[in-house]
Amino acid sequence: MTTPILTDPHATLKQHFGFDEFRTGQKDVIDRLLKGDSVLAVFPTGGGKSLCYQLPALMFEGLTVVVSPLIALMKDQIDQLQSKGIAAVRLDSSLPWDEYRAAMDQIRSGAAKMLYVAPERFFNERFRSSLDGVKISLFAIDEAHCISQWGHNFRPDYLKLAALSQKLNVRRVLALTATATPAVQEDVCAAFDITKDNAICTEFFRPNLHLRSRIVQPQQRMEILIDRLTNNPPGATIVYVSLQKTTVEIAAACQQAGLEAKAYHAGLESEDRAQIQEWFMKGENKIVVATIAFGMGIDKSDIRYVYHFNPPKSLENYAQEIGRAGRDGLVSHCELLLVPEDRITLENFIYGDTPSENSIREFVKQIEQHDDEFFIGQIKLGNLCNIKSLVVKTLLTNMELLGYLESTSPRYDSYTFKPNVSSSEILGNFSGEKQEFAKRLLACSKKKKVWFHLDILDAMEKLDCQRVRIVRALDYFAEKGWIELRTSGLVHGYRKLKPIISVDELAQHFYSSAIEREKNEVRRTGQVVDLARATECQAGLLSQHFGQPLEHPCGECSFCQSEGPFELPSIDIPQLPPDTIEMITTLVAEHPAALDCSRSAARFLCGLTSPALTRAKLSRHEAFGKHDSIPFGNVMEQIENSISFANVEPNF
Repeated sequence: MTTPILTDPHATLKQHFGFDEFRTGQKDVIDRLLKGDSVLAVFPTGGGKSLCYQLPALMFEGLTVVVSPLIALMKDQIDQLQSKGIAAVRLDSSLPWDEYRAAMDQIRSGAAKMLYVAPERFFNERFRSSLDGVKISLFAIDEAHCISQWGHNFRPDYLKLAALSQKLNVRRVLALTATATPAVQEDVCAAFDITKDNAICTEFFRPNLHLRSRIVQPQQRMEILIDRLTNNPPGATIVYVSLQKTTVEIAAACQQAGLEAKAYHAGLESEDRAQIQEWFMKGENKIVVATIAFGMGIDKSDIRYVYHFNPPKSLENYAQEIGRAGRDGLVSHCELLLVPEDRITLENFIYGDTPSENSIREFVKQIEQHDDEFFIGQIKLGNLCNIKSLVVKTLLTNMELLGYLESTSPRYDSYTFKPNVSSSEILGNFSGEKQEFAKRLLACSKKKKVWFHLDILDAMEKLDCQRVRIVRALDYFAEKGWIELRTSGLVHGYRKLKPIISVDELAQHFYSSAIEREKNEVRRTGQVVDLARATECQAGLLSQHFGQPLEHPCGECSFCQSEGPFELPSIDIPQLPPDTIEMITTLVAEHPAALDCSRSAARFLCGLTSPALTRAKLSRHEAFGKHDSIPFGNVMEQIENSISFANVEPNF
């Protein structure tokens, strides 16, 4: 067992973090980690999850690796840790090479106590090799619910982290999440071999969060929101919306009403997002109108209001977003303004992510046709099969889980570098065969303005050597500061473990799983609508979803205040007009690769992109998205009843 450097958690808490007492659950988690156990920590948003790995990191010899999908969260936590004199570094795609090199020096020397990385970083050949010989005492996985295929935010890379922790000889694992249903908790514990006694779940219900909802008509919603923002007592506010353009529209309406408001979304430059976040953090009565890109890692205790102008995708998302309010324990208000038609938009995006059976069959064929060991780019494979890249990652991961494939180290097929010194200065550091190799290696590169491009496969052939020698040489040049190095053209390596007996049967299995997941996601949106209808205590319904039923109604939600239950008005579902059927029939004949089935045609009419639609430039067609107000299922059914795809041959 790893010997702790510090022996008293309370003393460490006071000395390094300035707190006198642990929050609920923190000491239970830390004590188990100090014993050498792996632990699952399910704490509400703002419940102090990060201390559960930051404090033990100081008490262990070796490195604590923190896996997080959120670059902004990494930056914020590292700034805070460094301000306390705690050596923490991060490795992510935004890091300049000199900072990357400095971070690696701290890791190798043992100076760094904590390393923050994104999950996909572990499948980078350069990173994996750099960890050789590094003692990892704790493997902390934030947003651990991402490992569950039935969770609300499944990420394929997370599925591989369990096997990876074993390969790295990790002593203990800490899985952390704020939003895990009992089923997801079971998945996480099973993946990391965490016992039931080591699953620490703090109380989900927060009585200071008063939940409200209202069913409104589209034309009413903006007026109601502005009325709330204008007439309620002032306080820091987040307004969540689905679309980037909506953030701008609402922020403008707020400003016209004399309110301090800014729009925030992923389409803004990183500097602009940082400025808006800082503006919000420092103000008492600021309003941010944002997509879900805002809020991750925000540690502002006095947020008084969270409004959902558009509904969240799931109760898990809802819980995470309202959980940013009232962290100071004071009363905060969370209101959902539901327009029934919003459900159509949410569900259509879900349907748009599901590939057709033709596409999945082509995916399986592509894998079958490769050699026993092969490399492939996920974006390229997605384009070949007309499947979005995230879904391709999921399918490849499932091929591994079913025993068909084993992933090998990924690699970059393209390296670019910018010289910081002349070639003669680089070569002057070598002699004999090494100097000749370095000379020939540099000669393989092609200059493009300032940066030089090196095709690894081409260089291997010209130099008659293994790629590992080329990569090590380039890394050495970069570590010495002679060049600034960048990589691109990521391809993932796989080894076949068993043959595919039937392409059709395996494709059908994957398609059935995709349809089942689609149904599950649609069910999640229905749960949000059920919550908004307020047919029972809303806080109780939400707590029950996370496996913690309340003994008594909350007394403060719309239902408990006798405002609900609310009736959902019926939605008129229009039929596709004859000219649309005629138009789509013509397009199917003209573009059989992009419109090979009713699902693909429905995706076009509902304004949902796919690799094939983009390649055929159909996303620019005047009819693209023309019927996005009609439920996807209805569009697909009407197309199936009107058009025959029997003679359409997909041309991948």
